[in-house]
Amino acid sequence: MALPSKTPCSKRPLVIALHGTGATAEQLFGMAFPPSPLSVWLEIAERDDVVVVAADAGEDGWSDCFASDARVAKQDDVAFISAIIDHAIAEHEADPERVYVMGVSRGGLLAYRIAAEIPHKLAAFSAVLACMPPPERVRMPSKPLSALIIGATADPLMPYTGGKYFYALRFLDQVSSIEDSARFWCELAGLTETSAVSELAHRHDWDKTRVVLYLWGGDPTKLQVGLYKIIDGGHAEPSIAQRYPSWINKLVGQQNADLEVAEAAWTFFKDKCRAAQGHYVAA
Repeated sequence: MALPSKTPCSKRPLVIALHGTGATAEQLFGMAFPPSPLSVWLEIAERDDVVVVAADAGEDGWSDCFASDARVAKQDDVAFISAIIDHAIAEHEADPERVYVMGVSRGGLLAYRIAAEIPHKLAAFSAVLACMPPPERVRMPSKPLSALIIGATADPLMPYTGGKYFYALRFLDQVSSIEDSARFWCELAGLTETSAVSELAHRHDWDKTRVVLYLWGGDPTKLQVGLYKIIDGGHAEPSIAQRYPSWINKLVGQQNADLEVAEAAWTFFKDKCRAAQGHYVAA
């Protein structure tokens, strides 16, 4: 966990970052190998006075949106994140109206569960390289919330088109597609209009991936859903500054170099507040 000391200034936005399987909060913050692209949140925190917390799952991993009732009873990570939010508000000048969660891979699966179970504590969330469960698999969210979803079409672990790769065995359940995951939050928010579509500028000839942004909802202060589609990208968070070594690319697929994933999430988050999402309750 990384929290700035109190200052007399106004309350700060709070971002909680959730690592993937096999990673740690230390690695997410760039203090262990390989440094995560989400470590760029530390730069954002310094520049824009944001409280940033990297939560740690521990040895057993997250009790994410696929977790059984028995597993949740043993380790309730939504309650854990809720307690972090309360602590940051009480002790570190965090603004209860501007609380955001961002998770990668299994951390993204937990972000979906957090968005489903405590939407009243959030202003927005982001799931990176993570698909929602099929509707018949779990109790689905019932409250709208601004969502930023990032998926890669050549991801060998989280299939962009849904289902399950044969080699995943029992390590992953069947999932909905990335686009169905975004569509679910659009429908919940009543965002039925056609998305605005833009392609990100391409930076390097050696980068064989491309990024397209689909955005539903024209007002960044109100409900929005965004989908970054990384064409030919693998299971590696896109980043301009934090590049994974080539041997990791060989295992999980290509890492896009056109999108700084933490900066993209902050751009999406920063104008959104809890009251505008329709979930205002006293902290």
